[in-house]
Amino acid sequence: MSEVKSIYKFDKNFNRKEWQIVNDGVMGGLSMGLIQVNLEGNGVFSGHVSLENNGGFCLVRHDLERIPVDAFSKFVITIKGDGKKYAFRCKSGEHQRHTYSFDFKSSNEWQTIEIPFDEMEAVFRGEELKLPNYHGDFLAQIAFIIKNGVEEDFTLEIDSIALK
Repeated sequence: MSEVKSIYKFDKNFNRKEWQIVNDGVMGGLSMGLIQVNLEGNGVFSGHVSLENNGGFCLVRHDLERIPVDAFSKFVITIKGDGKKYAFRCKSGEHQRHTYSFDFKSSNEWQTIEIPFDEMEAVFRGEELKLPNYHGDFLAQIAFIIKNGVEEDFTLEIDSIALK
């Protein structure tokens, strides 16, 4: 299981339509996030999390054609952050309401984070569910979210997301 399969690699030909921003405005909040590519060709998820109007999160997601991932056991993300806590999320089906989530603390340096499937917890609207952790059979969506319960600016630079 040491083979690595790329899910997404940012580059200067980044197509913004492949990624969707979901801010807390869906619930009346005022947070504002965006995704763009920098001069180095890395994705940059940045913005401002506001707690006004019951807000408090920014999320960026990428939908995939549903693929089998049972030959793998973890995600490998290469990122550079701002020292804040984020979560990496995934869904195994396009109509699945809950996601599987793994929290990590970013660093001001480039880091490669390995996220074992069996450590990704089922969540829905920020609440943990009494469901098994991600079983790693199929993959239909990947996402990053910031939701620390504080008003803050954020910047997360993303190089790649892969399976291992």
